[in-house]
Amino acid sequence: MAGAEESGRLAREDGASLAWRRLRGAGPTIVFLPGFRSDMEGSKAMHLAAFAARRGQAMLRLDYSGHGASGGRFEDGTIGLWSADALRVIDAVTEGPVILVGSSMGGWIGLNIALARPQRVAGFVGIAAAPDFTERLIWEALAPRERETLLSAGVLAMPSEYGEPTPITLGLIEDGRLHLRLNGPIALDCPVRLLQGQRDSDVPWRTALDIAERVTGDDVRVTLVKDGDHRLSREADLALLEGVVGALLDAP
Repeated sequence: MAGAEESGRLAREDGASLAWRRLRGAGPTIVFLPGFRSDMEGSKAMHLAAFAARRGQAMLRLDYSGHGASGGRFEDGTIGLWSADALRVIDAVTEGPVILVGSSMGGWIGLNIALARPQRVAGFVGIAAAPDFTERLIWEALAPRERETLLSAGVLAMPSEYGEPTPITLGLIEDGRLHLRLNGPIALDCPVRLLQGQRDSDVPWRTALDIAERVTGDDVRVTLVKDGDHRLSREADLALLEGVVGALLDAP
């Protein structure tokens, strides 16, 4: 069985520290990648950590800079920077194959990591995966006046149903355009599993079909949860996630 969960911090060159928690155990290592303004203490991350502990499975969860227990300012973050944060931690504290589990923005970051380290990724699970959301769901949805504010001030405070308004920076939008994934093939050959609620008010459920169509490998499955919301954190949703991850771990 796996031992107690270890925690640590990894320093970046600019001095910001990246927080992580790890369970040692059998491979492949489950790596949980949280969403935009979320962190490694969310219900899906914690559920998978408990699942890994029961199995004696290795698992890593982490916080990007400006999120959770990590250092740095959220407003300084971009898709490229947060992808690099996650890759830095994965390279430093895991060995061998990994199964990436990305929630919302974490799905986009997971795709970036899988493309950067294809030889290490044994599977990818997206939960309401949201590649290209900075362009498709933020920029394209802005009114002309909001775009003007963002372009002139460099930041726009957007209301959020999850708490305080979210600062959207011009840097986030411009950097996102360097990492778009839904405008061409996604060259992955590992097993890909996409879980998507059809009552998701944040990410259109057809995004999962778009990802599936663009992944070049054949082992791709999409599971639509008709009454599922964006979080997919109900007991039945967590059981579904556990089953999908478990099947990947048990695959020959």
